[in-house]
Amino acid sequence: MPTTVTPLTLDELKANWPSYQQSFQAPFPFILPHWLEAWWVSFGEGDSLRLASVDRDGQAIGIAPLRIREGVARFIGNADVCDYLDFIVKPGAESDFFAAVIDDLESAGVEKLELESLRSDSTVLKHFQPLVRSKGFAVELADADMTLEMPLPKTWDEYLAGLSTHQRHEIGRKGRRLAETGGVAFDIKSAEDLESELATLIRLLRESRSDKADFMTAEMEAFFRRLAVAMQQASLLRFGHLRLGGRVVASIMCFDYNGTRYLYNSGYDLEYSSLSVGLLSKVYSIKDSIERGLVRYDYLKGAEIYKYHLGGVESPITSAVIKLND
Repeated sequence: MPTTVTPLTLDELKANWPSYQQSFQAPFPFILPHWLEAWWVSFGEGDSLRLASVDRDGQAIGIAPLRIREGVARFIGNADVCDYLDFIVKPGAESDFFAAVIDDLESAGVEKLELESLRSDSTVLKHFQPLVRSKGFAVELADADMTLEMPLPKTWDEYLAGLSTHQRHEIGRKGRRLAETGGVAFDIKSAEDLESELATLIRLLRESRSDKADFMTAEMEAFFRRLAVAMQQASLLRFGHLRLGGRVVASIMCFDYNGTRYLYNSGYDLEYSSLSVGLLSKVYSIKDSIERGLVRYDYLKGAEIYKYHLGGVESPITSAVIKLND
């Protein structure tokens, strides 16, 4: 079966995406066309776009979302803002897809691939790295981070029953304590006023933790704004608000995609930290996810202790360096 690699622009990827989804889907939102475009506009300067579809017998079997700089190929994206990265491949077509990708990269003079933010079930680890090893190329793998996620049960009571007795009691105690203040309300939905809701999130994010304040530079804020617009257009963006007496005291930014809620970022008002508003905003988001029939909750990268307390199960995030010139 003849296999070809066809270069794409980001506009072409977006235009063709509905037809591609009939054969394969992105495993998570961080490599969707809208996300790739927001990242590229924000951070792509200095790289050459190497975005392509791989076609077999005239039908696309996958997307290679790559960029190249000085002979090194990387994913479009980076670990700071893309929790997971990968190729997008039709199940069962991995061998043909990756053989074509290797040939294409070698013809382009690529000497090395540096691939980060790899889940343990990524196509890179399951299919690509065994193939390149079989061809005699050197592969170096390293654990780079940790992610936590959990399957969601059918009911809230089942979720609570799955927690430790101590954590179940803590959630109940903190929830009752917050309720005693009066005027408690939580909602999570698509943005009604995107600019206002994003401004609230960024303000609370900066206020709640010094490392988040350092992270949210002017350049990063511009990316968040592009990303919010893009993911709102894709109908995936959700903002959660915990309010006391009408005042937003905690805000979370999530993406609902293919039955999973991805908790992307959050912030809270330090004035109300004694009421555990940051933690409870996540608790209420989990409850909402269950009520909406979602099947998985993904806390994303970072081994914060609250993720374990709320039922998260850890999994490593790996980086891979593949040398094509050995």
